[in-house]
Amino acid sequence: MKKNKENYVDGFLLVVPKEKVEEYKKMAEGAKKLWLQHGALDYKECIGEDLNPKPPEGAPEIPLPRSFIEAAGAKPDETVWFSFIVFESRKHRDQVNAKVMVDMEKEMKDFKDKSMPLDIGRVFYGGFKVEVGG
Repeated sequence: MKKNKENYVDGFLLVVPKEKVEEYKKMAEGAKKLWLQHGALDYKECIGEDLNPKPPEGAPEIPLPRSFIEAAGAKPDETVWFSFIVFESRKHRDQVNAKVMVDMEKEMKDFKDKSMPLDIGRVFYGGFKVEVGG
């Protein structure tokens, strides 16, 4: 992967009902294929595992960060996901996403009457310029 300070990242925080995780993973595999095919440098879908902040043993008493569970408003029957796509630059992101949207438009015709495995209204999204990377 071409790593540099010019990289750009689209980041997502979302919730998926536990009973729809496999369905979501299948959808994410298709999305990964599409973004990488059109030039994204990396594509990750990460399910939350250690989401309750606690201080390291022996650490001084300091305020703890808030959890992704709280940020996403996840309920006990939901999983929290942090997902991201890496691009060469913001311009490259815009070019790749334009190509992906054309392909998605074609493919979505087959799925227009089917329900999604997540509530799109609860997806948080942002584009981020890399300032420090390795």
